[in-house]
Amino acid sequence: MIRKLGFLFAFLFLLGGIVAFIPGVTNNGMYFGVFMVNTAHNILHIASGTMFLIASMLGARPARLWFLIFGAFYASLAAIGFVVGDGLIFGLIMSSRFDSWGHAGLALAMLLIGIAVPNEKAANSESAH
Repeated sequence: MIRKLGFLFAFLFLLGGIVAFIPGVTNNGMYFGVFMVNTAHNILHIASGTMFLIASMLGARPARLWFLIFGAFYASLAAIGFVVGDGLIFGLIMSSRFDSWGHAGLALAMLLIGIAVPNEKAANSESAH
């Protein structure tokens, strides 16, 4: 199950990062008129999706580890974003309050998946009984 969720996150991050480069989707640095983005922000999404894809292809354990690591990273990104407000994180990634709330929601989802989704072996042995 965790690998399937990893592939889903890979698809969503890759799609979000790539679509942000399509004229009309992003206008004046605003993604769908809500989120502040720039090239570095979009590349971060593409890199994130690529890492989700690689981790999920490698197996359940790497996928779980990536959910936990990346959940913690996004929690940090959200916290820094709330401090920065509307501006640049690390002088590179454009962010706004909406971005920070989005990053916080993603962090929560990723950490919950990394912690709460049962191990495949444990789930399989329970269903055998």
